[in-house]
Amino acid sequence: MVVPTTSSRPVLLTPGETDGFEAFYRANVDRIYRALAVTLRRDEFAHEAVDEAMARAYAKWATVGTLDNPAGWVFRVGLNWATSWWRKLRREAPPDAASEHPSRDTIPDGTLLALAALPLPQRAVITCRILLDLTTAETADALGLSEGTVKSRLSRGLAALRSELSTEE
Repeated sequence: MVVPTTSSRPVLLTPGETDGFEAFYRANVDRIYRALAVTLRRDEFAHEAVDEAMARAYAKWATVGTLDNPAGWVFRVGLNWATSWWRKLRREAPPDAASEHPSRDTIPDGTLLALAALPLPQRAVITCRILLDLTTAETADALGLSEGTVKSRLSRGLAALRSELSTEE
């Protein structure tokens, strides 16, 4: 099996090495995409980010597959990639209006707008804890934070969401 990567050379894995990755991909690609789409607020970047992160996971599956939380690793790689790419693009042209969001059918509009108004660090923690259903420890590991920082950002972010949503009613 050949997987595209950002490097000039494709990565080749033997059939035995890809079995675990294929199951992992099928089980996690949609939820990681949704988490990235909510966190990044840009669907096109979420698609590209999850593709890039999955390609990197595939290329390093021998290592990534042994992690306690490979989905968290993929989320973090996708988030890092999108953040770096967004910085590059932002220098060239300002963003257009908010794009249509794929998960609007499962998240009420007010909640989505309130979540989008939060700073990226709080959105990332809430996304990991709520949408990806990661534990505090898994979220801390995925985002490279201490558990205390995760708890603090989660608490402040949820308080801001509650406040915003209670004023809309």
